[in-house]
Amino acid sequence: MEKTTEFSREHLLFLRKKKLNALFINAMRFIILAVFIFLWEILARYEIIDSFLMSSPSRVFTTVKNLIITDNLWIHVITTLIETVAGFIIATALGTFIALALWWSQNLRKIAEPYLIVLNSLPKIALGPIIIVWFGSGMKSIIFMAVIITLIVTIITMQNAFLSTDKGKIMLLKSMGANKLQILLKAVIPSSMKSFISCLKINVGMAWIGSIMGEYLTSRQGIGYLIVYGGQVFKLDLVMASTVILCALAGGMYALVALLEKVIVKDK
Repeated sequence: MEKTTEFSREHLLFLRKKKLNALFINAMRFIILAVFIFLWEILARYEIIDSFLMSSPSRVFTTVKNLIITDNLWIHVITTLIETVAGFIIATALGTFIALALWWSQNLRKIAEPYLIVLNSLPKIALGPIIIVWFGSGMKSIIFMAVIITLIVTIITMQNAFLSTDKGKIMLLKSMGANKLQILLKAVIPSSMKSFISCLKINVGMAWIGSIMGEYLTSRQGIGYLIVYGGQVFKLDLVMASTVILCALAGGMYALVALLEKVIVKDK
């Protein structure tokens, strides 16, 4: 009985320490952001930095407020979100499926490996004119740009995750008469879940890069369009405001993936 009580007390202390550590991390994140914003505003207000070139938090806030008042903000936000989420989902699903196919067939993996390396090293922006010719100057081109930037990374990451499955588990399943599909479902996929979540985190950034890059090339609306337009007419407050909005959207998407991680991956 005493051992059980002692164990419970130790467990409660561990949980409390873990909770306090999480609070400390979140507090430090907030403090760093607050200090950065405060210093940025002070430096701009006292003209230590050029507020025309670097803007300031107050000017960014005013620009965002004006965009909301004129109803111009939401159409740009929604457009970029649709492009990014579509590219993210398509590339993640297709890349994971291709990685599974490469794990399933060793010959296919050996054939595809040099092509994956070459495609991964290819500057995707160089394909911009061709993509515009293929899909036109619209949302399809931007989504395709997000897909091709994210796809190869997904394939390589998930292929490595599948191939790094514990060989002992695979041999054990084989000794029990399991076929390849059963090995995939019972060992390979479960052991790859943490890598899959890490892949999703990487893909969040890659999808945003792809969609914004696509909007740089061909777009009449979206966050990337606002950044390009602001730079062309020297409205650098608009450029900085659009960048802040972009960071907030990417952070929100990353937070959703982190929430999914807590649901799927259980720490032992």
